[in-house]
Amino acid sequence: MTLLHGDLVLLRTAVEADIPALVRIRSTAAVLGRWPLADESLEAELAADVAGQDGVEFLAVVVGGAVVGAVQWAAEDDPMYRHAGIDIYLDPAVHGRGIGTDAVRTLARHLVRELGHHRLVIDPAADNEPAIRCYAKVGFKPVGVMRQYERAEDGTWHDGLLMDLLADELT
Repeated sequence: MTLLHGDLVLLRTAVEADIPALVRIRSTAAVLGRWPLADESLEAELAADVAGQDGVEFLAVVVGGAVVGAVQWAAEDDPMYRHAGIDIYLDPAVHGRGIGTDAVRTLARHLVRELGHHRLVIDPAADNEPAIRCYAKVGFKPVGVMRQYERAEDGTWHDGLLMDLLADELT
C-alpha cells in the first residue's frame, strides 16, 4: 500500500471502503463538470479505479482522517519518452485551502525522488483557472493548448492545457 505524507494530506492507496465518499465527491456539480461519468455507473467506475486498471495508480486524498478526493498517476515507460502523468479531483468543500497543491506536490515529489521520473505532465481544462494556479504553485509550466481536446457530455469539444514539470523545477 502506498502511503505518502504531505504537509496537509495523506495520500494512500484507495480501497473499497473509500468508494461511498468518492461517489459523493464525484457527484458534486463542480467535480462532475470536470470529471464526467464514463459509460458505466459511477460506483462501477470507481470500483474499477480502486481495483487498479491499465497501469494507473489510484490514491485517496485524506485530510483529518476523511477522504476528500483522489489523485491518480500513470507512467509512460518507453525509454525514449519516459514520464508520469497526474490527475486529481477534490471535494469542493475543501477547495481554496491548499489541499490540492499539497496533494499534487506530495505525489510529484514521490514520482521524482523515489521513482526517478525526470518529467511530469498534467492536463487541466484550459478554462480551469483554479487548477492551473494550483499546478503552477508546484512548478508546472504551460506547454501549450490542446485544441478541442476533451468532449463534454453535451457533445461539445473543449480545449485542454498541457502543463509539465521537470524534476529540477519542483517546488
